[in-house]
Amino acid sequence: MVNFNGDILDSELQLTFSNRSFLYGDGVFETLKVVDNKILFFEDHYFRLLASMRIIRMQIPMSFTLEYLESQILALVSRQNISNSARVRLTVFRNEGGYYSPLDNSVSFVIQASELQNKLYSIQNESFEVDLYKDFVVTKQLLSTLKTNNKIIQITASIFAQENQLDSCLLINEDKNVIEATNGNLFMLMNNQLITPPISHGCLNGIMRKQTLKLAKEIENVEVIEKEISPFDLQKADELFITNVIVGIQPITKYRKKEFETKLSNALLVKLNQAISV
Repeated sequence: MVNFNGDILDSELQLTFSNRSFLYGDGVFETLKVVDNKILFFEDHYFRLLASMRIIRMQIPMSFTLEYLESQILALVSRQNISNSARVRLTVFRNEGGYYSPLDNSVSFVIQASELQNKLYSIQNESFEVDLYKDFVVTKQLLSTLKTNNKIIQITASIFAQENQLDSCLLINEDKNVIEATNGNLFMLMNNQLITPPISHGCLNGIMRKQTLKLAKEIENVEVIEKEISPFDLQKADELFITNVIVGIQPITKYRKKEFETKLSNALLVKLNQAISV
């Protein structure tokens, strides 16, 4: 079941071979979490979506108000009876026609949803091991910060992780600085400083990244900084964790031979759950 341009279809949407998202990755998307019929951080998602559409020169329909898109998402999860806790993907793609140069910049959207088991975020007491992925680099440019349908680096890095019995991989930019993980933004605690790479270094402009920065500033004796992280810094870190909207906060327990604490991760998770329960 999907919502395609405002119509809820009982079957999965069948795209044509001339779909621009399929042919060229000509689309952007938002991954959202619904809890108790409420879309978490939806205003942040909405404005990021519109900013992304403007950057890649999509025509934003007059109907694309915050209220309209919210109603379309909630209508779908309601029809699927998963309003209590759901994962939602909202994809916007340029309408078919043309080659690299489109015939016009009008768009369509599709919304997909699946049930999640838990409402609140939780940390599983399991190992989570990562390593660097160095086959390809993420460029320091504005497009790298967007959630576009071109995620081939994240895909190949995820396959590399599977092949090497890892849970995720850390990505680097052309300066060889670590910028993010395949599944979210990266944070590093070192000497009471919580560090995350700046957006200008090419990392995703993450919604949970924004929430984590805000919550971390409320914790005593922790200084929050946006600056570069080198591969050498990872070996000296006290704690590493990944953030995204679906998982919340995912502690990294091992990088190569170094093992990490999860104390700050757990403290931030408590604050995160308090924030979404208000």
